[in-house]
Order: sequence, then structure tokens, then C-alpha cells
Amino acid sequence: MTERIFVALDVDGRERAVEVVRAIAPVLPHFKVGMELFYRCGPDIVGILKAAGAKGIFLDLKLHDIPNTVARATAVLAEIGVDWMTLHASGGRRMMEAAREQAEKRAAALGRPRPKLLAVTHLTSTDSKMLVDELGSAEPLDRAVIRLAVLARDSGMDGVVVSAQEVSAVRRVWGPDGVIVVPGIRPAFYRAEGDDQRRTATPAEALKQGADYLVVGRPILRSPDLRAAAEALAAECEGGDLPVSPSEGSP
Repeated sequence: MTERIFVALDVDGRERAVEVVRAIAPVLPHFKVGMELFYRCGPDIVGILKAAGAKGIFLDLKLHDIPNTVARATAVLAEIGVDWMTLHASGGRRMMEAAREQAEKRAAALGRPRPKLLAVTHLTSTDSKMLVDELGSAEPLDRAVIRLAVLARDSGMDGVVVSAQEVSAVRRVWGPDGVIVVPGIRPAFYRAEGDDQRRTATPAEALKQGADYLVVGRPILRSPDLRAAAEALAAECEGGDLPVSPSEGSP
């Protein structure tokens, strides 16, 4: 079960990132690198984290631009050894197809597996009111997520990033093979204050809905004891009668 958790390294520098990885990799070995850490440290951070004990790296830059730009960026990122990466499904079919094509070409030229491509549907900070009032959409949020998930599936993506509320519906349209990653995970031991995540869930809720992987950041990073928090999260995920993911062990 611990192979199904990505710890979000939402920290401001290499030293803290390495500290976190060394503390919890024996318990939770997979990590997500977001914009803050990547832009601070550059692509070398991937090798640094793997040397510190990380087994898998999920690069979460949420690429979104014209197809040619995203395709070229994806090819570059395929060189640095990441196992997963994200792009916005709202970039459209041509963008996603071009990204996959270039990732495959560059990985094949290097003789290594292609990074798995995950399409972000709507961020977990988005709710229905924001979708209408700020983004000008009359489409219900759950329907918008499903539409983008289907587009991602048909564009050759390996999976999608959705909130726990949409997992079961997305699973129905993707079937058993598509990978579903759920951020905004809040374990029972965590008491959020000033949280900007609006569509959250406990690990058990997300996994029972059919999530393959979970992304957890603040509940661990804000703990005074990183290892203890990681162990508590692992224990919570192991508890109960949870389904076995069809993609377990694939990062």
C-alpha cells in the first residue's frame, strides 16, 4: 500500500527536500516534485533525491501551452529520469498527443522507459462556485471533470489527476487500466488550518472510491516528526478492507 503514496515535497530548497526524503523514504519511497522545488533547484534535483533514497519521482509542473511548446518541454523532461509528469487536459487533444509522441521518441532514443503522463482535470482548489463565477463555465464541476478525463483517455494519456469526489465516475469511463491519482488527501491525524484545498478526502475514502495513488504533503511536512507522520499515514492506509490497485507497484 505504501507504494501507492506520493509525498509532495512542497519545500523551498534542496536541503529540506533531502532531509524529508532521507527521513521517510524507508516508509514512503515515492515523492512528488512541484513547481517551487523544481524552479528553485532545477532538473538536478531529480538525481539528488534518488541518491537520497527516493525510488520514484512524480514531476508535477502541469504543462499547458501550445502543442509544439509542450511537446518540446516534455521531451526535455523525459531526459532527467522522472517517472511521472503532469500536463493540463484543458490544453486539448493536440497538445496531449504531441506530448506523448515526443516523450516516447526521446525515451526510446535514451533507451529508458517513457515517463507516465497524467492529465490534470480540475484542481482540488476549484469548486463549483469558482467554476461559474470566475471561470465563466455553466457546466457542473463533476461533468467538466469527466469530460476532460475522457479527452485525456482518448488523447493517449496514462491517467488523470482528480479529486476523490470524481474517482468512481472517472473509473467508470476509464475502466480498470487508467491510472487515477488523487491529491488533497487529509489523514485522520491531521488538523488543517488555513487550507486552500476545497475537495479533500481521507486516504480510506479515496482508495475505496477506486484511486490508484494518493498525494499527501502538508500532513507530513508540517509534522514535527516526519518519520512518525509517515508511519501514521502508512498505518491508516493499511487499515480497513481496501481494494488492491491494478497499477500497484508500477512507479
